[in-house]
Amino acid sequence: MERFPLAILGPGALGLHFAARLGGIVPVALIARDAAGAARLNAGVEVGGQGFHPNAFAAEEAPEADWVIVLVKAGDTAAAAATAERMHPLGVLSLQNGLTGELLRAHCAAPRVEQGITTEGAYRERGDGADRIYPSGAGETLVPPGFEAVAELLARAGLRARVEPDIAAARLAKLLVNVAINPLAALFRVPNGALLEPPHRVLLDTLVREALPVLRAHGLELDEAAALARVHAVARATAANRASMLQDLLAGRRTEIDAITGALLRMAARTGSELPTHRAVQVLVRALESADD
Repeated sequence: MERFPLAILGPGALGLHFAARLGGIVPVALIARDAAGAARLNAGVEVGGQGFHPNAFAAEEAPEADWVIVLVKAGDTAAAAATAERMHPLGVLSLQNGLTGELLRAHCAAPRVEQGITTEGAYRERGDGADRIYPSGAGETLVPPGFEAVAELLARAGLRARVEPDIAAARLAKLLVNVAINPLAALFRVPNGALLEPPHRVLLDTLVREALPVLRAHGLELDEAAALARVHAVARATAANRASMLQDLLAGRRTEIDAITGALLRMAARTGSELPTHRAVQVLVRALESADD
C-alpha cells in the first residue's frame, strides 16, 4: 500500500477542514473509525462550499504515513495512538483539545509524539442526506520543535502555522482559551463571538480570572489583562464558530468537558486551589449530556 506524506486521524469538522486544505498540496490519508465511515467519506463531502473526495481508510486498514496529525476526541486518544503506531510514522502530532500528550505517548512508540495547538475553527451541518463542513475562523497552528516538516506543509496549504519553541506554555494558553469558551458556548448554545456580549461576557471573564492563578502556577506567563485579551481575541477571530463542545451537545455526543475543564480542575487539585465556577460549569455540561442520553 502507498505510503502517504501525511495522515489525519479523526474526520470531524476540523479534521476534514485540515484534510481538504492539505490535500491540495500532498496526498493525505484520512483515517475513519471503521469501514462504513471511510466509505461515507470516500463518497464525498462538502468542505467550504467545495466538493471533497478524501483518501479515507478504516482504522484497521490505515496505510503507512510519514507524519500523523491526531484530531480525534480526547476519549478516543488511546485507540488513535495505537492506530498511529501501526502507521510507522516519523512523528505523531496531537492538535486535540485538552492535555492529551502524555496519554498519546503512553500508547504510541513512534520516534516523536508531541502535542501542539490550533485555533482553527470549523463546524459540521447535516442536511439533505449530506454533510457540509464550514471553516469558521482562520486561527494559528503551533507545533513543537521536530515537526518543522508539518509546519511547512500547513503553511504551504495556506494555513497559519509555525514552530513554537516553548510549546508547553502555548498549550497552557490554549487550555485557558478552551476552559473559558468551550463550556459557555455549549451551555448557552451560541457561537463563540456571542460570548463577548452581555450577559455572557461576565461569565467568560470570570472563568478566565478564576483559572489564571492555577495556570500561572504551572508555568503560564500571562497577567490578567493579557489573559483576558488572549481569550477575547480568539472569541473574536472565531466569532462564527460553533465550539466543539457545542457541536457535541447538538449532535447528542459526549463532550470533552473532562479533558478540558477536568484537566484544569486536576491541576487545581495539585495546588490545593478551589475553582467553584469551573466546577459548576462542569456539572452543568455533564447534566446536559445526561439529558441527551
